[in-house]
Order: sequence, then C-alpha cells, then structure tokens
Amino acid sequence: MSRGNLLILMSDEHQARALGCAGHFVKTPNLDRLAASGCRFTNAYTPSPICVPARASFATGRYVHQTRLWDNAMPYAGQIPGWGHALQAKGVPVESIGKLHYRSEEDPAGFDVEHIPMMVLNGVGMIFASVRAEDERISAPNRMLGKYMGPGESKYTEYDAAVTERTIEWLEEHHSNDTPWCLYVGLVAPHFPLVCPPEFYELYPEGSLPEPKLQPRNGYRRHPWVEKQNQLSDSEGSFVDEQERFRAISAYYGLVSWLDSNVGRILAALDDAGLRDTTTVVYASDHGDNVGARGLWGKSNMYEESAAVPLIVSGPNVAPGLCGTPVSLLDLSETILDHFDAPLDGDRPGRSLFDIMANAEDPERVIFSEYHAAGAVSGCYMLRKGRWKYIHYVGFDPELFDLEADPEEIENLAAKSDHAEIVKRLEMELRRICDPDLQNARAFEDQRALVEAFGGREKALAETGAGGGTPPPDVGGVRP
Repeated sequence: MSRGNLLILMSDEHQARALGCAGHFVKTPNLDRLAASGCRFTNAYTPSPICVPARASFATGRYVHQTRLWDNAMPYAGQIPGWGHALQAKGVPVESIGKLHYRSEEDPAGFDVEHIPMMVLNGVGMIFASVRAEDERISAPNRMLGKYMGPGESKYTEYDAAVTERTIEWLEEHHSNDTPWCLYVGLVAPHFPLVCPPEFYELYPEGSLPEPKLQPRNGYRRHPWVEKQNQLSDSEGSFVDEQERFRAISAYYGLVSWLDSNVGRILAALDDAGLRDTTTVVYASDHGDNVGARGLWGKSNMYEESAAVPLIVSGPNVAPGLCGTPVSLLDLSETILDHFDAPLDGDRPGRSLFDIMANAEDPERVIFSEYHAAGAVSGCYMLRKGRWKYIHYVGFDPELFDLEADPEEIENLAAKSDHAEIVKRLEMELRRICDPDLQNARAFEDQRALVEAFGGREKALAETGAGGGTPPPDVGGVRP
C-alpha cells in the first residue's frame, strides 16, 4: 500500500508538555489542529537530551552507544547508513530544508539536496565540552541562554523565517510531482537564545506565568549528579535580576508560539498545493527544555521537561486519537523506512509508529535514553517502563519516579526499601540494553581521543564554541 508523500517537521528544544492540546497554557493552535487530525503520542522520548547525538540517533535509528557519537563535537557525517540512504537506494526523492546539526554539507548524509542547512560550527562543534572529567573541565565560557533575553529578532528567528519561506516555495514547486517524496524540515525555535518576535512575546506578559517547580532557592535539593553538571553552566545563577528571569520564561513560550505559527504557514502551503490528502505529516522535536524547573535551563538531563518530546503523526491513513505506548525518535526513524518500504541493514531497536498505532497500547514497552555530553561527570541513562522511570547515574545513586502517581517527578523513590525490588528489576532491564559502566568508559575514551586529535586539552578548552547556540547560515536580513 502506497502511503504517498512524507513531510517531517522537527523543531529544537520543544518541551513535550508545552502544547495547548496537552492541556498547557501555551498557545499552539496549528499544532493542536494537526494533533486533532492525527495521532499524538503522549509518552515520546529523545534517545539523548542534547542536539547532535539525538539527531545522529534519529538519522541512523541507533542508540548513542551504538553510533558512538556522544556529544556536540561528534556530528553525524553519513558514516553510518540511515533512513536517508535507504530512501535514496529505493529511488525516493529525499531533501532537507533547515537545521540538521550534522558535520558538513559536503558529507553524504542521506539527502539529495540540503537547502540552507545548519551544521555544527566549523564542522567541529562544542569541543570544549568534550573535556568532561570533573578535575579537567572548565565552566562554559559563554552565557548559555544568550547575552539578551526578551522581545526582538535574532539570527535564529531570521533563519526560521527563511526555512519556512523555502519550505513553502518547495511545496509549490513539487505540487504536481507524481513520485512520492520525503521532505525533512528543521526549525530551530524554541532553542535559545531566548529572543522572541514581539507579537509572540506579548502573548506571555512578564511575571504572569506560573513559577517553575522545585526551586533550589526555596529549599529543593538537586540530585548530586545534576548539581555537578549544572556547575558547568549555571543559567539560573547568571540572570542579572528577577526581571530578566521573567523575560526568559516569557520568551521561551513566545518562541513556542512563533514555532507554531511557522508550522501553520507550512501546513497552509501544503493545503494550497493540494497535497494534504496525499501527504503524511510528522511533527517532533529533538529534545525538550527545563525552562527553569529545578533551577535548570536548557536540556541535558532525564527529567520529563528535558527528555520527553512532542510527537504527532497525521495523514490519510492515520486514525485520530492519542497513543500512550512509550515511543522514541528511533521509532520515528523506523516509520520513515516503513512509509516507503525501504530496507536498511543493521540492528536497530526502533519499531514503526504505524505498527504501534495499529496495535493495542503497550504501556510496558521499554524506552531508553542516555547522555554523555556537556557537563556530565559520568554517563546518565534513563529507562521508562510502564509507570516507572528509572535514572541510572554512573558513580551516583539512582532516581526512581512513579509517573502515574507523580507525573511532576517530585519524589525520588529509589532509596525507599519498599521500592528496592523495582529498582533492581529496572536496572536489569537497562543492562539488557547496554552495560552502563562499559559505555561510560567508551565515551570518555572516545572524547579524550577527539580532544587529543584536536590538539590537546588546552586548545580544546580555548575553543569556546558558539555562545547562545550554533550560528545558522547567513540568510540575509530580518523577516518582513
């Protein structure tokens, strides 16, 4: 059965809960309509809560410890065949527009054409953060969230506007194409810097939004691994004053609405081209954002705000509704292959979302994520199974949350005697996927080799990378 065209829209750093259709206060009317017309997965996760490893895993359908692309200085270069290569081998036209966060446009990464691609800085990325040993690393040299937070335009909003315009043009150009195609569109919002177009910023007046939960200044104590990680880039501590913190919160949610408006323009162009009835549309994000919860900003941990992602599939063969089966972006990778019946060799853990939607919900399905990147003094692993989320930190005590009784992850149950058997069982499940100590050692080994090849620790630490996010390609001017 032909499923027609496939349009994949992927944002960056969109917290799964920040959707109007998920009951959140944020205004996302276009994504809400897309969700109403299709299936929204309510328990979707990233394979790694940081950009480059997550995108390499999505490209290949493999876990981070299988790709060994551990951090933001190890970008995908097509070295492991992925869904794009499989589509090319099948003869399916496959192109990208916008952010990829791979190494270089010259690499054979699985696209026939890459339109205005955004790659890691200089093909290298954030090399200083590959120095992870606690006694060797340094604090981030730039303020992560950007020099300014609030209403305005940034290179990222200019870039998203250009990506949206190019996507609209592409759909107009391909409206009469009889051959089913795959188009991947990478938008950057709501990734920091937290500078938001004024009309969207004004939807969320400063100081009017709910206070983020579990504030250390109010007595909350972060897990020791998280505390050490946050020392690399303490965004909460870098705010000039409370007003700037309010502006950061407003700007994040304003950027979510800005993202939603661009999705709406793309979907309208799909309709105008007469392609909606022959096109399956997928919306997802590479990972989430803490947005001040636990005094944390950005991603890089396994709490729901960071590790969970929005995921919507809408199309002519998709029944509307919700699906509670836990899934990951690795399943989305398999879905692309399934959509075009394109074979790809290799051992991959994902399963097509079409298959998952066609069967009864499976709340006990195991989902796995891992983190070996910026700020991490050791490897961190997450296992989601049923109501339980187990977080394993190499060299530190674990965390256990009952997401059914405690969806906000307030109470860590790992040390409670009546949950010892659950912890033991979930750790065994995790070890069926990988040996956490072995993979932790491999990550450090690969990162040390990368730093040495770059010129050594001092040179790597002097390479500050990009403040406030990877710079996009020059697209000229601000949006109209």
